[in-house]
Amino acid sequence: MVQRIRLFQPGTFTGYKRSQRNQRSGTALLNLTDVNDKDSARWYAGKRVAYVYKAKVAKKTTFKNKPTKIRVIWGKVTRPHGNSGAVRASFKKNLPAAAMGNKVRVYMYPSSI
Repeated sequence: MVQRIRLFQPGTFTGYKRSQRNQRSGTALLNLTDVNDKDSARWYAGKRVAYVYKAKVAKKTTFKNKPTKIRVIWGKVTRPHGNSGAVRASFKKNLPAAAMGNKVRVYMYPSSI
């Protein structure tokens, strides 16, 4: 039996970086599965993040030039956030507020080893 290798770590978009009165929508906060401390969160710094969602209208993509409803917003993990394993991420286009609570994928590359 062939064992499947997962190329990404699942996580959840929990909200934006914020203070008591201001919200910084350019920095997203992510909780990653099985990451519970700052030291293990540091390993993910520099890794690529993908928020995959489905749109209403199909558009042509570069992959085989077929119309698809699936879209991706790419980003990068920048640093840990706090002591509980959360990380900060910056995306090419800011994530929409409707994405809060939805899943993201943190890919295991680029590797710093």
